Amino acid sequence: MRWAETWRGGYGAFVRSPETVERLAAAAERLVRRGAWPDEEAVYRLVAAADRLASAAMWMVAHMTYARRVDLSGAALPAEAFKASPEGHTGGSLNMAPAFVGYLLANALSGGTRSWIMGQGHCVAAVEAVNALTGDVSPGQKGRYDRSEASLSQLASDFYSYAIGPDGRPAVPLGSHSGPETAGAVSEGGYLGFAELEYVHMPLRGEGLVAFLSDGAFEEQRGSDWSPRWWRAEDSGLVTPIMILNGRRIEERTEIAQDGGECWLDGHLRLNGFDPIPIDGRDPAAVAWAILESEERLKRFTADRERLYPARLPYVIARTVKGFGFPGAGTNRAHNLPLEGNPRTDEAARATFNAAAAALFVPPGELEAALGALATHDLQRRPLESGHPAARRAPADPTRPVPSWSAGPQSPMQAIDEWFVPFIDANPGLRVRLGNPDELRSNGMGRTLERLRHRVNRPEPGLPEAVDGAVITALNEEAVAGAALGNKGGLSLIVSYEAFAVKMLGLLRQEIIFARRQREIDAPPQWLSVPLLATSHTWENGKNEQSHQDPTLAEALLGEMSDTARVLFPIDANTAVAALRGVYGGRGEVACLVVPKRIVPGLVDPVAAEALWARGAAVIHGDLAAADIQIVAIGAYQAREAIAAAARLERTGRRTCVTALLEPGRFRAPRDEIEARHTASTAELEEIFPERLPRLILTHTRPEPMLGLLRRLDGGPRRTRALGYLSRGGTLDTPGMLFANRCTWAHAAVACADLLGDAAGVLTPGEMAAVRGEAHPRILQVSPPEGSPL
Repeated sequence: MRWAETWRGGYGAFVRSPETVERLAAAAERLVRRGAWPDEEAVYRLVAAADRLASAAMWMVAHMTYARRVDLSGAALPAEAFKASPEGHTGGSLNMAPAFVGYLLANALSGGTRSWIMGQGHCVAAVEAVNALTGDVSPGQKGRYDRSEASLSQLASDFYSYAIGPDGRPAVPLGSHSGPETAGAVSEGGYLGFAELEYVHMPLRGEGLVAFLSDGAFEEQRGSDWSPRWWRAEDSGLVTPIMILNGRRIEERTEIAQDGGECWLDGHLRLNGFDPIPIDGRDPAAVAWAILESEERLKRFTADRERLYPARLPYVIARTVKGFGFPGAGTNRAHNLPLEGNPRTDEAARATFNAAAAALFVPPGELEAALGALATHDLQRRPLESGHPAARRAPADPTRPVPSWSAGPQSPMQAIDEWFVPFIDANPGLRVRLGNPDELRSNGMGRTLERLRHRVNRPEPGLPEAVDGAVITALNEEAVAGAALGNKGGLSLIVSYEAFAVKMLGLLRQEIIFARRQREIDAPPQWLSVPLLATSHTWENGKNEQSHQDPTLAEALLGEMSDTARVLFPIDANTAVAALRGVYGGRGEVACLVVPKRIVPGLVDPVAAEALWARGAAVIHGDLAAADIQIVAIGAYQAREAIAAAARLERTGRRTCVTALLEPGRFRAPRDEIEARHTASTAELEEIFPERLPRLILTHTRPEPMLGLLRRLDGGPRRTRALGYLSRGGTLDTPGMLFANRCTWAHAAVACADLLGDAAGVLTPGEMAAVRGEAHPRILQVSPPEGSPL
């Protein structure tokens, strides 16, 4: 068989464009000249094999949507073989099948396994179909999905089966989106557009990565236009973004299609620094050629000693029609269920399905021969695609220097800054990405900024900017968070105003969910934990109005599983550094640290700070054993007010103690066995929060969600109260914010006295009038209680 002629003649739904034929001929000649393959026939044998795998994958995608089983004889399926309620993002998955096979083909042709990420995670059927056909499945899928008729039938039956186990978890190793059970997946891709923000930061130098992107996501999430601004040959691997340009959203055409389609997109990409490569997205050979061509262009740029940034980053436009290769292609129906009826109950729909499936069917013997040709991994000594570099991130444990501890009042952000620079210097082998939408210097991280510098293409003299800077700054919270979260092979940090960081929540949650599900299947992620410093926060950002006074992010993250989403409230400089240092000792966690940037009192020494990190809570004032009431402080300003309240209570004969609660999630009622390993036992809870004591919770957040989280500490309304942010604010300073939200030391002292059953004599008449709103709050500021650190 002459493979070149066979391939040029097309196969099934695949028809060769003259452009693709010409491009592949040049690529084959180049591969032979470089010694990658003995002759061009060997190249075309691989390319023809990819056709057969792609067609079989599309056949399988159609069955996963509609059928309960498959028939490897190619016979038409009867009514009872179809699902009563078909489901699946079929059109996008049909488009992804040739694209993903094109990625496998590029790896085989070049002899290297690139990483991959798929932004449109709902197209997972394509990846799962290819993985099952090639045998490259995850550990949880081994023995369940292979190329046998029974296993492929199981794959079709499992897809959207909604099966649930006794433990409340999905009962099949297959979901509606990419998951940890999807071999090689590194992201769920459930939030369209976030892969676009991460991909350019993912590959390390010497690696390659292919990012499959959607035109719908292009419109949903801005920020990926800046990718050429961030890519550097000196510290980045080769990246090949591939947009699947099918022109449709769920119910209508995309704006790209309406504005001019490929021509409009080409111009837009060029204006933003990309080097567009249009291809026929319906042909796996075209996709493979584009990946090789993209890398050739970047290599030529890298080899130029006179290179100037930004690089013209290649960007593949894979034009296709949604649902290509199956009836209903190009219609609104193609998004989900492309047939006009259900084949189980509609004879016409059944006949249409069977005819379309027959056109895509690849006889088992022919498929086996194709898979044998593509199985080059052992010969080329490269990993399977499921083991690509981005899927196996496990950096060495970082060196975490001993801090220069604070001996008095200090800005916790400044203390972090003083520790972070030596931390970076101690780990030169870890690539650094610091995502920052705001102002690092004004947030107390001036030394870090001078050390890392903003990454820019044309540094301005006298400013902390550099072409190779590691600080990724843009007025787009998702984009800068993506820079840090994409850098899983290195050392990352995110710094943001607390209120602005709420805009990062969707991206953070996507990472948290995927990492948590990896833990659930006993394959915990090994990338270094990523901290987010939420500063210029609710209680100290009064000059910028109430829009900047928002503890929502911490509250939302406390709703996620606490073993993977850690939320920390340092109370001073030492606890801030201890917490950040501790986070970097973890793996696969996203940690939000709510950190003041203003100078606050030093409340604990180094030993106590590290103990507070280790246990999650500790007494910072008074004697727990002798106390009549316990004040629980969550946050730096709250700890300060709590100590002041305790001082007044003690002056009037009430025995108190103040316990700083650094990590509230450690003391919640665990929701499963994994979280239980992270949370305090009943004995530990009793030791730190004795059941006998009434307590007041003084929290950085709104009081209601914190009360719900800390149900184990709550003795009911008569024994437990909470004070926190009441969604009141404006142009107010910190004392004003505390007063407006009834969180001053005086409000806390009265609340404690009420819990003890006797509020008389705790405050002076003037102070009590201020607490009641009958006198000016300056009374509470001018006359702080004796012993207060205010």
